[in-house]
Amino acid sequence: MTNRYRNIIIGISIVGLILIGRLFTIQILEDKYKIDASNNSMVYDIIYPTRGIIYDRNDKILVGNQLSYDLMVSPRTLKQFDTSLLAKTLKVPKQLIVDKINNYHKNRRKIGYRSVVMLKQLKPEIYQRFAEIQYKFQGFKGQARSIRHYPINAGGNLLGYVSEVDNNYIKKQGGEYKAGDYAGKTGMEASMEKVLRGEKGYHIFLRNSKNQIEDKYEEGKHDKEAVSGSDINTTIDSKLQEYGQNLMKNKVGSLIAIEPGSGEILAMVSSPSLDVSILSDIGKHYNEIAKNPHKPMFNRAVQAPYPPGSIFKLVNGLIGLQEGVLKENYSYPCYQGYHYGNRKLGCHVHKSPIMLEEAIMMSCNAYFCYVFKNLLENKKYSNTDEAFNKWREYVESFGFGNKLGSDVPYELSGTIPTSSYYDKIYGKNAWKYSNIISLSIGQGEIGVTPLQIANLAAIVANKGFYYIPHIIKDSKSYKIDKKFKEKHFTMVDSIYYNSIVKGMWKAVNSGFGSGGTASIAAVSGLDICGKTGTAQNPRGEDNSVFLCFAPKDKPKIAVIAYIENGGFGATWAAPIASLMIEKYLKSEVERKELEERIMNASLMNKVKTD
Repeated sequence: MTNRYRNIIIGISIVGLILIGRLFTIQILEDKYKIDASNNSMVYDIIYPTRGIIYDRNDKILVGNQLSYDLMVSPRTLKQFDTSLLAKTLKVPKQLIVDKINNYHKNRRKIGYRSVVMLKQLKPEIYQRFAEIQYKFQGFKGQARSIRHYPINAGGNLLGYVSEVDNNYIKKQGGEYKAGDYAGKTGMEASMEKVLRGEKGYHIFLRNSKNQIEDKYEEGKHDKEAVSGSDINTTIDSKLQEYGQNLMKNKVGSLIAIEPGSGEILAMVSSPSLDVSILSDIGKHYNEIAKNPHKPMFNRAVQAPYPPGSIFKLVNGLIGLQEGVLKENYSYPCYQGYHYGNRKLGCHVHKSPIMLEEAIMMSCNAYFCYVFKNLLENKKYSNTDEAFNKWREYVESFGFGNKLGSDVPYELSGTIPTSSYYDKIYGKNAWKYSNIISLSIGQGEIGVTPLQIANLAAIVANKGFYYIPHIIKDSKSYKIDKKFKEKHFTMVDSIYYNSIVKGMWKAVNSGFGSGGTASIAAVSGLDICGKTGTAQNPRGEDNSVFLCFAPKDKPKIAVIAYIENGGFGATWAAPIASLMIEKYLKSEVERKELEERIMNASLMNKVKTD
């Protein structure tokens, strides 16, 4: 026998021994293969896990669970039953049961021996009535599961909803889910699905040749207990969130509050919002919500790009100071606007000339047109393109033009125009500051999200840095990404923020008639600093904008309000944002008349829809 032949024989023998050993292991030693091989004689009774609880920052439950039951039916084991009695017990129309049973009989082959859900989410008291007479209905059984419960009407859009998965969802998730499973579909429920969902369990029962359930398989040795989902803590202050929703009732827009020293989002209101009472059974209300022209499922706080309006003057002022083309004592005239060539960018009547702090206090358009002109004609840059590209770099350092990286789902980046964009419109080296002067006051081709504006408020409060805004806190069961604990600095040094903050303080606290545009936002003892904005809107009246923070020297909260078709910033946005600060810092609001006026006001008829 040759060595080659001997080696082949040895090789075949080794492979044969390995196969025999593996077969012995599978058939004799490993129970899981026995279980899989005999699935036809086994019934898996699924145990659905309890979904994780969502808490606010003060450990109050935002989303909990309550017990419900699905009524299951096994068509192949059904026997004649009293349809009227079942319908009366379950409080459903008799015809509904008749139609469902007829449909099951038509699809018996397709359904096989499986149990299918006949009625979903029965209340415990209804199921209890059925359980007492269940012996009369062979083939029916109840399956316990938890559904979402909302103790506080706070943050419907932010929280999102849970619903049964469909075939598309099952395919996208690569087999992790099966028909009858539930998953988070929007908001926090979707973004934190893997943390909240838990892990299904099951009991295994034997089934005889007559399809009758017998004992547990091997006395429950292979049963698996369900694992509850992990709880999460949010940064949301439920009282402030609920208060903000009341202020924004019958208005379209966003209201956001951030803790500047951490980037934690205290409240995020997108109005109109989803009432939490419909979230646990979203299916019944889905068509009604989808047809609402004001889109309550749309989170405007992160998904709507708006022109920032005059609040953007803060950014241009800071860039001017850093670039050295603006000093605190520079004064510029305003003749009811900025005149260039035969054109004019208008402004309201106020004293002239004025310096930087007064320009912020009075929200002077002309002043910041001069600042923007100086930025783009800065002699240290070879041409307008180069100066503009540097300006854009500064703007991006404030968190504009890109996604902030928040954990709020569906965040958009907004838009900051590029020099190449203007090259296409006007030609290479054929445009200058006067062609894009509207950028000086936050109009034109700028689009920002309310969250980015809120982040700007936090940056000014912190004098030059921010933490990425986020809604999930560290907890025992979940650790947030390290990026949310890192400081992000703008390209403007902290020393240049002082004059900006002083101007914002004067805008609120100088007193009525002094020229301050936001005197309506003043609250005794709180030292609120703010900036109004009135953003042009091609779809109706101007948008009302206001950003603020307080207290001035040790800021604890930064707030922005963006009200569509609200007119001047001081009309609606400023009082709404200042009431949020008053509520948070003082617990109780003293300006009751203002509060009542805001809560009873409706601006819905001003908003144009598609």
